[in-house]
Amino acid sequence: MRDSLNIVSPEEAVSHVKSGDRVFLHGAAMTPNVLIDTLTQRYRELQDVEFIHIHTEGAAPYTQPPYNESFRTNSCFVAGNVRQAVNSSIGAYIPIFLSEIHLLFRRNILPLDVAFVQVSPPDEHGYCSLGVSVDIALPAVQTAKKVIAQVNPRVPRTHGDGIIHVSQIHAAIEVDQPIHIHDIPTPSPIEQKVGEYVAGLVEDGATLQMGIGGIPNVVLSKLMNHKRLGIHTELFSDGVLPLIEKGIITGEEKKIKTGKIVTCFAAGSQKLYDYIDDNPVVHFKEAAYTNDSAIIRQNPKVTAINSAIEIDLTGQICADTIGKYHFSGVGGQMDFIRGASLSEGGKAIFAMPSVTNKGISKIVPSLKVGAGVTTTRAHVHYVATEYGVVNLFGKNLKERAKALISIAHPDHREELEKAFFEMAY
Repeated sequence: MRDSLNIVSPEEAVSHVKSGDRVFLHGAAMTPNVLIDTLTQRYRELQDVEFIHIHTEGAAPYTQPPYNESFRTNSCFVAGNVRQAVNSSIGAYIPIFLSEIHLLFRRNILPLDVAFVQVSPPDEHGYCSLGVSVDIALPAVQTAKKVIAQVNPRVPRTHGDGIIHVSQIHAAIEVDQPIHIHDIPTPSPIEQKVGEYVAGLVEDGATLQMGIGGIPNVVLSKLMNHKRLGIHTELFSDGVLPLIEKGIITGEEKKIKTGKIVTCFAAGSQKLYDYIDDNPVVHFKEAAYTNDSAIIRQNPKVTAINSAIEIDLTGQICADTIGKYHFSGVGGQMDFIRGASLSEGGKAIFAMPSVTNKGISKIVPSLKVGAGVTTTRAHVHYVATEYGVVNLFGKNLKERAKALISIAHPDHREELEKAFFEMAY
């Protein structure tokens, strides 16, 4: 068994990629940009190379000319750096639950020829860490024919399942640069109000799932007087750090991995990454585990907080498209909404401003033509805007419309009432 890394130049490392190959890209903060950039420089000698990935950070040169003549993106989650390509003829989007992406690799539906990953240097036992993005990277590494690694001492060594032995790595390059930082947004006054309403739904002993952004950060900041909270989430970000420091997040009431913060990837500040580094409290698992609703539901009072681009008057949620335009992805929303709903005392919550930045209502009579239904109306329970919170569970279509109109922006309520009357009668 090989007990050391095969360190080569970036050019030699990417030479393992051949025309027609499918290449997995490690995502989020762990995006291996040196490998990606070096490979794209081979565009003159390669043809029909497919990149498959979720959210990646940094530039995506393979989506731009002249590189896009040789490379194409097949994205399971649409980030800003590939959005233009995905909404054109040079890219594609796969609508899929985050919890099921691993099946594309493990069942050879989309077999991987090469996996590009970023890892920590090996420890004395020869194991490298996949850092703060284990999500679908672990099944990619386990199934790809070849694994090419970008080895970086700045990568946090994380506890959990995100480890890879040097014998699994066919070639590696060495870099020394910070992993991607995700800026913490300052919440707007509207987001502050929405967050306050949502925080009022969180009970002591709850197990939390929330993403990154203004509203989740407000919610977390309003939980300073809570007790015995736990974390089981797909995304782990800075907002939980003050709660950990104050002893509010203990995980003592969780049934699954009691006392552990369970996540599949993290994105945030260097302070967050420093906290995670070699910290046995934070347990990184692949998304097939963190996002399994059968596992999620076993925790008590699972409180899942998600967002929406728009919601219609029956309760249908669109969170990944703006009409026909692919904006983000299905991700783990349904995984956690269902898991929370089935949890004892759980709450599935959608939180959003009532209008867009342009004043357009996010509560609409019908979803836009071509919009994807990310979460069905049968799954939707709590909905919060800056005008309050309603619970749609058990309500008929008329009652749902009335409830949603009550938390719409006042400027749009009359129009929504008229539209619903015309649709219903």
